[in-house]
Amino acid sequence: MKSYPRLFYALFFTTIFLLIIWGVYFIDIIYELGLTAHGNRPRELRGLKGIVTFPFLHGSLSHIWNNTASFFVLNGLLFYFYRSLAVRVWVISFFATGVLLWMFGGGGNHIGASGMVYALASFLFLSGIVRKNLLLLRVTLLVAFLYGGMVWLMLPLKEHVSWEGHLAGALSGAVLAFYYRNMGPKNPIYKYELSEAADEDLPEWWMRGNPNHPDTIAQLAENEAEKSTLIDQQTDSTRNGGFTYQWAARVNKKTNTKAKAKSKPKKQNQKPEQ
Repeated sequence: MKSYPRLFYALFFTTIFLLIIWGVYFIDIIYELGLTAHGNRPRELRGLKGIVTFPFLHGSLSHIWNNTASFFVLNGLLFYFYRSLAVRVWVISFFATGVLLWMFGGGGNHIGASGMVYALASFLFLSGIVRKNLLLLRVTLLVAFLYGGMVWLMLPLKEHVSWEGHLAGALSGAVLAFYYRNMGPKNPIYKYELSEAADEDLPEWWMRGNPNHPDTIAQLAENEAEKSTLIDQQTDSTRNGGFTYQWAARVNKKTNTKAKAKSKPKKQNQKPEQ
């Protein structure tokens, strides 16, 4: 049941972007608006708007379909396994890819979401390696298996292919993978590790991710009890001027003297013998 919200989160953001690019494509085809002319044109002032617009523009049905299939898988993996970082990584990759392409790309009009596809693939591949996380390393292997051949399209081997956009996206994803290597998902804690560390406090990040777990509830209750005990001790210390007193029973001297007098035998008055 826990995986359903995470899956919905991944599919929601992925579907929104795909609906936008397909909507733009059909609107451009139906009304013949010529939107593809507003792509990313490196080092041209009129191409500055293309930093934002070029991922949404596609020249043919095969072009948009290829990007859709790759984007659906890679973006879904990003938002599923890197939920806390996904939005930041996506937004930074989006703008960084466009800026790098505009600054260092070759001449012409660059369009298509393939730059974002390469940014996502690069981040997912390298992030699992630098984190040394067994679960994320599986994602790395999956990306390498499915999209390992993409590396050749970062070289100027085919005409009418924006290899500069691919390279810009890959560089953006790689930098983000190293920058966020200490943030986001952590290594999982297995049952045998929990049994060995039964006397230790649970990690805060684990309790945040499992707020309804019995161990989390017990740990929070124990922490609250310790805090209340500490507060009571500090309150008593403050009332006593910072000193700790040890009270002992006080003996009443008068009562003690009377008790001793009663315990002594009475002397009888003896008459002297005549």
